[in-house]
Amino acid sequence: MLFGSSGIRQRFDQRLIQTTLAIGAILGEKFPDCVVGTDTRTTSPLLACALIAGVTGAGGSARSAGIAPTPSVAYCARRAKAGCMITASHNPEEYNGIKLFNPDGSSFTLAQQKAVEESLGDLRWTGWQNQGPESAFDALKPHKKAILDTVSIKDGIPVVLDCGNGAGSVLTPGILAEAGVHTTCLNCNPSGQFGRPSEPLKEHLGYVGEMVRKTGAACAVVHDGDADRMMAFDNLGRYIDGDRMLLLLTEHLGAKKVVTTSDASMMIEEVAEVHRTPVGDAFVSEELLSWGDFGGEPSGAWIFPKHVLCPDGPCAAAVFCEIASDCNIAERLDELPIYPILRESIPHERAREIVTSLGATNPTDGIRVADEAGWYLIRASGTEPKIRITAEGTTPAAAKIMLDRAKTRLRQGKTA
Repeated sequence: MLFGSSGIRQRFDQRLIQTTLAIGAILGEKFPDCVVGTDTRTTSPLLACALIAGVTGAGGSARSAGIAPTPSVAYCARRAKAGCMITASHNPEEYNGIKLFNPDGSSFTLAQQKAVEESLGDLRWTGWQNQGPESAFDALKPHKKAILDTVSIKDGIPVVLDCGNGAGSVLTPGILAEAGVHTTCLNCNPSGQFGRPSEPLKEHLGYVGEMVRKTGAACAVVHDGDADRMMAFDNLGRYIDGDRMLLLLTEHLGAKKVVTTSDASMMIEEVAEVHRTPVGDAFVSEELLSWGDFGGEPSGAWIFPKHVLCPDGPCAAAVFCEIASDCNIAERLDELPIYPILRESIPHERAREIVTSLGATNPTDGIRVADEAGWYLIRASGTEPKIRITAEGTTPAAAKIMLDRAKTRLRQGKTA
């Protein structure tokens, strides 16, 4: 299958260029007015040109937004018939890819993805007299205004911001500055090469906590390559895991119906009614079309459905700064319940095949097993050649038992 759990991602090569051109042609025929944006990768301009050539060559019109966060493109898709983002999100620079959005900002559904894939062999180009137009489009201004209209941050709060040299560099610093935040910026230039691994994991961000303590910041916010993700640090310079971030945002927003993924902590069920989906923000987005007032997953993808049905890192950054301006984040975190949760990733080129052999109907959905003491999940990554294991328990010992059970099952290849 061409699409993974969050769009298309591949190592950059001629095949990806050809795929991008073909998808552009499909958009030009079926969604003939398309907003196109890119992240900061050095290969993104070429792929954007290929996609726009496909759109206009099939008779559609393309609105070129240049470098912009993924949520900006998704938000502005409401002014067109579809949005397309050239990005590989948090993957390394040698990757690139495509994310597709409906006018409400939701990712293309599984049915829409299937229709795109089935159309790849039946492209239709128009004659010279029917070529579509390309025009410049500002996706940043309307998205910035929408975010600033929804938050109220106490003037002068000090915050550390790390955009990872990604697309967030062109938007989040401006949003926080206009909101009155005193920002210390790290990796906030769109250089095309990431100053750190793009995925906002704790092990990639050790220097951020030190900067929080050095500057006396109230918090720090961090983006991945296309700024659809946001992770954070508290005022003591401690990294906040995604499960506690989900709880913080849920409580602050007063959300009562939360959509999250199968690998999220069970503690969210103590504060809200919860619907769970397979791992992947596209699944969360699709569920929010019919149910829920907030959604997210522990990887840092936070969806505000009244705003846009796409993970919105800049909006999440502003909302988190609002929380930090209202309370002592560290003290609030220490009050939250904690269920130990363990995660491991195992690189493997045959990840999908192996998880399928264990009995999974869909390898990226994986297999989830639960009992009274906790649960474990074994799944193939939808974006990288890895097997991901997540385990949670009511105690550290219970979590370790669940993790060991998962690893034993994986090692022995049991299907039951």
